[in-house]
Amino acid sequence: MTPERFQKIKDILNKRQPDLTVVLDNVHKPHNLAAIIRSCDAVGISDIHGISSNEQKVGVNLKSASGSNHWVNLHIHHSIPNVISELKQSGFSIYAANGSAKAIDYRKVDYTKPSVIVLGAELDGISPETLDMVDEEIKIPMQGMVESLNVSVANAVILFEAQRQRLQAGLYEKCRLDKNTVEKLLFEFSYPEAAKVYQSTGEDYPKLDTEGQIIS
Repeated sequence: MTPERFQKIKDILNKRQPDLTVVLDNVHKPHNLAAIIRSCDAVGISDIHGISSNEQKVGVNLKSASGSNHWVNLHIHHSIPNVISELKQSGFSIYAANGSAKAIDYRKVDYTKPSVIVLGAELDGISPETLDMVDEEIKIPMQGMVESLNVSVANAVILFEAQRQRLQAGLYEKCRLDKNTVEKLLFEFSYPEAAKVYQSTGEDYPKLDTEGQIIS
Protein backbone atom coordinates (compact mmCIF):
# COMPACT_ATOMS: atom_id res chain seq x y z
CA MET A 1 0.00 0.00 0.00
CA THR A 2 1.58 3.26 -1.12
CA PRO A 3 0.69 6.57 0.56
CA GLU A 4 -0.58 7.85 -2.81
CA ARG A 5 -3.03 4.97 -3.28
CA PHE A 6 -4.15 5.23 0.34
CA GLN A 7 -4.89 8.93 -0.13
CA LYS A 8 -6.86 8.17 -3.29
CA ILE A 9 -9.00 5.64 -1.41
CA LYS A 10 -9.59 8.22 1.34
CA ASP A 11 -10.62 10.79 -1.27
CA ILE A 12 -13.10 8.31 -2.78
CA LEU A 13 -14.67 7.60 0.60
CA ASN A 14 -14.92 11.31 1.34
CA LYS A 15 -17.20 11.66 -1.69
CA ARG A 16 -19.46 8.67 -1.08
CA GLN A 17 -23.20 9.37 -1.11
CA PRO A 18 -24.90 7.08 1.45
CA ASP A 19 -28.36 8.47 0.65
CA LEU A 20 -28.28 7.63 -3.07
CA THR A 21 -28.73 4.05 -4.24
CA VAL A 22 -30.04 1.76 -6.98
CA VAL A 23 -32.39 -1.23 -6.85
CA LEU A 24 -32.12 -3.78 -9.67
CA ASP A 25 -35.31 -5.75 -10.32
CA ASN A 26 -34.04 -9.08 -11.74
CA VAL A 27 -31.13 -7.67 -13.74
CA HIS A 28 -28.73 -10.57 -14.32
CA LYS A 29 -26.67 -10.05 -17.49
CA PRO A 30 -22.95 -9.74 -16.60
CA HIS A 31 -22.22 -6.80 -18.94
CA ASN A 32 -25.19 -4.87 -17.56
CA LEU A 33 -24.24 -5.58 -13.95
CA ALA A 34 -20.65 -4.53 -14.59
CA ALA A 35 -21.64 -1.29 -16.34
CA ILE A 36 -24.21 -0.41 -13.68
CA ILE A 37 -21.71 -0.97 -10.89
CA ARG A 38 -19.07 1.15 -12.65
CA SER A 39 -21.53 4.04 -13.02
CA CYS A 40 -22.57 3.74 -9.37
CA ASP A 41 -18.94 3.92 -8.27
CA ALA A 42 -18.35 6.90 -10.55
CA VAL A 43 -21.04 9.00 -8.84
CA GLY A 44 -20.11 7.92 -5.32
CA ILE A 45 -22.54 5.09 -4.56
CA SER A 46 -21.11 2.33 -2.40
CA ASP A 47 -24.17 0.12 -1.78
CA ILE A 48 -26.85 -1.03 -4.22
CA HIS A 49 -29.59 -3.66 -4.06
CA GLY A 50 -30.59 -6.51 -6.33
CA ILE A 51 -33.87 -8.42 -6.39
CA SER A 52 -33.35 -11.97 -7.60
CA SER A 53 -34.56 -15.49 -6.89
CA ASN A 54 -31.17 -16.81 -8.02
CA GLU A 55 -28.47 -15.31 -5.82
CA GLN A 56 -25.91 -17.86 -7.03
CA LYS A 57 -26.43 -16.78 -10.65
CA VAL A 58 -25.86 -13.14 -9.74
CA GLY A 59 -22.71 -14.11 -7.83
CA VAL A 60 -21.30 -15.98 -10.81
CA ASN A 61 -22.07 -13.08 -13.13
CA LEU A 62 -20.39 -10.60 -10.78
CA LYS A 63 -17.16 -12.59 -11.03
CA SER A 64 -17.08 -11.69 -14.73
CA ALA A 65 -17.72 -8.01 -14.02
CA SER A 66 -14.04 -7.04 -14.45
CA GLY A 67 -13.51 -6.47 -10.72
CA SER A 68 -15.73 -3.40 -10.62
CA ASN A 69 -17.76 -4.97 -7.80
CA HIS A 70 -14.76 -4.53 -5.48
CA TRP A 71 -15.77 -0.90 -4.92
CA VAL A 72 -19.57 -1.26 -4.80
CA ASN A 73 -21.43 -3.70 -2.56
CA LEU A 74 -24.43 -5.43 -4.19
CA HIS A 75 -26.92 -6.68 -1.59
CA ILE A 76 -29.19 -9.46 -2.89
CA HIS A 77 -32.80 -9.69 -1.69
CA HIS A 78 -35.42 -12.30 -2.56
CA SER A 79 -38.43 -10.02 -2.12
CA ILE A 80 -39.03 -6.54 -3.53
CA PRO A 81 -41.55 -5.43 -0.84
CA ASN A 82 -39.02 -5.92 1.95
CA VAL A 83 -36.20 -3.86 0.46
CA ILE A 84 -38.52 -1.08 -0.77
CA SER A 85 -40.22 -0.88 2.63
CA GLU A 86 -36.89 -0.73 4.44
CA LEU A 87 -35.61 2.05 2.19
CA LYS A 88 -38.83 4.04 2.59
CA GLN A 89 -38.62 3.69 6.37
CA SER A 90 -35.09 5.07 6.16
CA GLY A 91 -36.40 8.20 4.45
CA PHE A 92 -35.69 7.41 0.80
CA SER A 93 -37.96 8.42 -2.08
CA ILE A 94 -38.34 5.64 -4.66
CA TYR A 95 -38.18 6.40 -8.41
CA ALA A 96 -38.78 3.72 -11.03
CA ALA A 97 -37.22 4.19 -14.46
CA ASN A 98 -40.18 3.25 -16.62
CA GLY A 99 -41.43 4.62 -19.94
CA SER A 100 -45.12 4.65 -19.03
CA ALA A 101 -47.57 7.41 -19.89
CA LYS A 102 -47.58 8.70 -16.32
CA ALA A 103 -43.79 8.80 -15.97
CA ILE A 104 -42.25 12.26 -15.55
CA ASP A 105 -39.01 13.59 -17.05
CA TYR A 106 -36.16 12.22 -14.91
CA ARG A 107 -34.63 15.72 -14.69
CA LYS A 108 -37.62 17.02 -12.72
CA VAL A 109 -36.71 14.94 -9.67
CA ASP A 110 -34.75 16.45 -6.77
CA TYR A 111 -31.95 13.92 -6.29
CA THR A 112 -30.30 15.93 -3.53
CA LYS A 113 -32.79 14.26 -1.19
CA PRO A 114 -32.38 10.57 -0.24
CA SER A 115 -33.19 8.81 -3.52
CA VAL A 116 -33.54 5.28 -4.88
CA ILE A 117 -33.50 4.53 -8.62
CA VAL A 118 -35.29 1.28 -9.51
CA LEU A 119 -34.26 -0.40 -12.76
CA GLY A 120 -35.74 -3.44 -14.47
CA ALA A 121 -34.39 -5.99 -16.93
CA GLU A 122 -34.79 -4.99 -20.59
CA LEU A 123 -36.99 -7.96 -21.53
CA ASP A 124 -39.42 -7.97 -18.60
CA GLY A 125 -39.04 -4.44 -17.27
CA ILE A 126 -39.97 -3.51 -13.72
CA SER A 127 -42.52 -5.83 -12.16
CA PRO A 128 -46.07 -4.50 -11.52
CA GLU A 129 -45.55 -5.36 -7.84
CA THR A 130 -42.59 -3.00 -7.73
CA LEU A 131 -44.35 -0.19 -9.61
CA ASP A 132 -47.16 -0.27 -7.05
CA MET A 133 -44.67 0.60 -4.31
CA VAL A 134 -42.69 3.46 -5.89
CA ASP A 135 -43.26 7.17 -5.26
CA GLU A 136 -42.84 8.23 -8.89
CA GLU A 137 -42.13 6.78 -12.32
CA ILE A 138 -39.47 8.59 -14.33
CA LYS A 139 -38.41 8.42 -17.96
CA ILE A 140 -35.65 9.62 -20.26
CA PRO A 141 -37.20 11.55 -23.20
CA MET A 142 -36.57 9.90 -26.58
CA GLN A 143 -36.48 11.73 -29.92
CA GLY A 144 -35.97 8.80 -32.29
CA MET A 145 -37.41 5.43 -33.19
CA VAL A 146 -35.88 3.73 -30.14
CA GLU A 147 -38.36 3.53 -27.26
CA SER A 148 -35.96 2.58 -24.49
CA LEU A 149 -32.27 2.50 -23.58
CA ASN A 150 -30.17 -0.38 -22.39
CA VAL A 151 -30.65 -0.66 -18.61
CA SER A 152 -27.02 0.20 -17.87
CA VAL A 153 -27.17 3.26 -20.15
CA ALA A 154 -30.40 4.45 -18.53
CA ASN A 155 -28.79 3.99 -15.12
CA ALA A 156 -25.80 6.14 -16.12
CA VAL A 157 -27.95 8.92 -17.61
CA ILE A 158 -30.08 9.20 -14.46
CA LEU A 159 -27.19 8.90 -12.02
CA PHE A 160 -25.12 11.58 -13.70
CA GLU A 161 -28.08 13.96 -13.43
CA ALA A 162 -28.18 13.09 -9.74
CA GLN A 163 -24.43 13.77 -9.53
CA ARG A 164 -24.87 17.13 -11.29
CA GLN A 165 -27.50 18.21 -8.78
CA ARG A 166 -25.48 16.99 -5.82
CA LEU A 167 -22.34 18.73 -7.01
CA GLN A 168 -24.27 22.01 -7.25
CA ALA A 169 -25.63 21.43 -3.74
CA GLY A 170 -22.14 20.83 -2.32
CA LEU A 171 -22.87 17.26 -1.23
CA TYR A 172 -19.44 16.04 -2.40
CA GLU A 173 -17.48 18.66 -0.46
CA LYS A 174 -17.27 16.85 2.88
CA CYS A 175 -17.35 13.26 4.07
CA ARG A 176 -20.90 12.01 4.63
CA LEU A 177 -19.99 8.61 6.09
CA ASP A 178 -19.60 8.07 9.84
CA LYS A 179 -16.12 7.52 11.26
CA ASN A 180 -16.55 3.78 11.91
CA THR A 181 -17.75 3.14 8.36
CA VAL A 182 -14.83 5.09 6.91
CA GLU A 183 -12.30 3.12 8.98
CA LYS A 184 -13.92 -0.20 8.02
CA LEU A 185 -13.99 0.58 4.29
CA LEU A 186 -10.48 2.03 4.35
CA PHE A 187 -9.13 -1.29 5.56
CA GLU A 188 -11.28 -3.38 3.20
CA PHE A 189 -10.34 -1.30 0.16
CA SER A 190 -6.66 -1.13 1.14
CA TYR A 191 -6.23 -4.75 2.19
CA PRO A 192 -9.08 -6.79 0.65
CA GLU A 193 -7.44 -10.21 1.12
CA ALA A 194 -6.46 -9.50 4.73
CA ALA A 195 -10.01 -8.24 5.37
CA LYS A 196 -11.42 -11.60 4.27
CA VAL A 197 -9.16 -13.37 6.77
CA TYR A 198 -10.27 -11.12 9.63
CA GLN A 199 -13.91 -11.58 8.62
CA SER A 200 -13.55 -15.38 8.66
CA THR A 201 -12.07 -15.32 12.18
CA GLY A 202 -14.40 -12.67 13.54
CA GLU A 203 -11.51 -10.47 14.62
CA ASP A 204 -11.56 -6.69 14.44
CA TYR A 205 -9.51 -5.04 11.72
CA PRO A 206 -6.20 -3.56 12.87
CA LYS A 207 -5.71 0.19 12.81
CA LEU A 208 -3.96 1.97 9.93
CA ASP A 209 -1.55 4.86 10.23
CA THR A 210 -1.82 8.09 8.24
CA GLU A 211 -0.03 6.52 5.26
CA GLY A 212 -2.15 3.37 5.19
CA GLN A 213 0.30 1.02 6.88
CA ILE A 214 -1.03 -1.52 9.40
CA ILE A 215 -0.20 -0.59 12.98
CA SER A 216 1.09 -3.76 14.67
